[in-house]
Amino acid sequence: MIRGTRSEDIINVLNRIALSKRIEVVEVSLDMASNMRKACEMAFPNATLVIDRFHVVRLVMDAMQHARIDQRWKEIDKENDAIQQARSKGTRYKPLILSNGDTPKQLLARSRYLLYKLPSQWTQSQLHRVALLFQLYPSIEKAYRLAWDFRSIYNSHSKERAIQLFQDWIRQAKDVGIDHFNTASEAVLNHFEGILAFFNNRSTNAHAESLNAQIKLFRANLRGVSNTKLFLYRLQKVFA
Repeated sequence: MIRGTRSEDIINVLNRIALSKRIEVVEVSLDMASNMRKACEMAFPNATLVIDRFHVVRLVMDAMQHARIDQRWKEIDKENDAIQQARSKGTRYKPLILSNGDTPKQLLARSRYLLYKLPSQWTQSQLHRVALLFQLYPSIEKAYRLAWDFRSIYNSHSKERAIQLFQDWIRQAKDVGIDHFNTASEAVLNHFEGILAFFNNRSTNAHAESLNAQIKLFRANLRGVSNTKLFLYRLQKVFA
């Protein structure tokens, strides 16, 4: 384990491995962080750097969720204004209740997890909720379609086909008029070579990400780390 994420510290540790071994590494799967890229380029000079699909897809899904969150804040502002107007008139504020029993603010908050699902996975109540969501907020529907179109690109087994699909998606992301997707599309362009390298061997560090998520959950269940040595001992016993 290496304390921190400074590229210099990572390089110093990796350089303890003999160069004759390090030059045998042909592929490294990593995220989009520049410090990790620098460390891998220095330590493994012959390796192809593959940006793991997990990190790229998460970036795009985050853009979708930000589109939903933006609308929720707008609804909170509208509600605050309506409450102030009702108060100034000496009347009681009555929120809009939709056909599924949600207010617009609740609709946006409760739609978070269903946007991570395909339509075939939605329950009847979720189908009702998402129909209302897309009717009231067309920009969220556009964001949802864009995010899932992006995920489907990784189902392609042809690198040439993936290049065309990525280029088409970047154009759509820029045309849709949602700032968060402009940011995501720029990130995809800036890391395009590493993203495309995934289609060479479809390499992924999903197992490492899964282990990392389990360790984070373990740490959360312990309410944080007060004794580092004891915590590492527990990790050894649970995950070794």
